[in-house]
Amino acid sequence: MTQRIEQPDYQVGDVLRVSCKPTPARVAEVSSFYVSVEWPWGGIDPDSRYSWDGQVALPVEPDSWEWSLFRTEQDPRTLKANDTCLVGIPETLVRVLDVSHYDPPTDTGRLPRPHTLMTVLPVDHPCVEGSDEDEGDTIELDCAAPIVIERLTCSP
Repeated sequence: MTQRIEQPDYQVGDVLRVSCKPTPARVAEVSSFYVSVEWPWGGIDPDSRYSWDGQVALPVEPDSWEWSLFRTEQDPRTLKANDTCLVGIPETLVRVLDVSHYDPPTDTGRLPRPHTLMTVLPVDHPCVEGSDEDEGDTIELDCAAPIVIERLTCSP
């Protein structure tokens, strides 16, 4: 039985500082738009209804319409399949757009299954009414990646 560590009660509007120490990962595939890496944290959930392949695709272009917290330390445009790269989250200020709680934890195809998902967007990213959640990235609380989260301001 795993023990759940209580997390702060994050709210929509909170401003957070997030980071994750870079960890080595193997590049599985590179396309014009994405670099796919073998995810170095957690594992494939054998009881999942999804068939996750253990890879995560990260945008190649830094100004892509699709934004990701996680990045490769090396310029992704220079990576090739079978390269080893470092994947992490550079210190980033984000605002919380949505918080979803799941009991039991939700099936994402990965282990551990998360009980809380937060959608976030960089604080300097321009907001378009009604489209924030589509533009944001998700933080899984209690995930295997060693994400460091510091709340800087609380929502009113």
